[in-house]
Amino acid sequence: MMQKMFPNARENAIVVTAVEGKLPQAVDEVRTVLRIDRRVPYDKPDNFALSTAEQMVSDFRQITAMTFLVMAVLSSIGLLVGGIGVMNIMLVSVTERTYEIGIRKALGARRADILVQFLIEAASLTGLGGVVGIIFGWVISLISRLVFESIPASVPLWAAVTGIVMSVGVGLFFGIWPANKAARLDPVVALRYE
Repeated sequence: MMQKMFPNARENAIVVTAVEGKLPQAVDEVRTVLRIDRRVPYDKPDNFALSTAEQMVSDFRQITAMTFLVMAVLSSIGLLVGGIGVMNIMLVSVTERTYEIGIRKALGARRADILVQFLIEAASLTGLGGVVGIIFGWVISLISRLVFESIPASVPLWAAVTGIVMSVGVGLFFGIWPANKAARLDPVVALRYE
């Protein structure tokens, strides 16, 4: 009947609702009816596909897991590139402020003081970037909520806090080398630097 109504359709879908607790029996009955209707010999495989709601949910979970994995890899690459950028900015900052570091060390600043100063600068730089990213994500969720009213889009507090903590962590991690380089400068050599 379906082929008579839609002769050009290459794929047809039939939805069958089973009585609760009789899903395997319903699947067997549907398979038998379709094999008879399609004249599939008993020794040949099915030339159609049957899927249950559980299989669809399982397929959806597999797709979601793969999407999550791809997003995790892409964001890790982004964190690495951003961290290298922060490290380069901090190295340039150390080079440009060598004379200032020499003066501070000559006046009694310890290695730890210089180290903490540059680590705070790196954490502030990336923390500010994290805040800007959170605001950008919040604006996008607000716009999507207005455009697509049926989709509940929001930025949960735990995601915002995790984002800021991660961005500050990246700043601290990639700022260690430049900060250590600044802290190890000899004050005499640093004061001669031009």
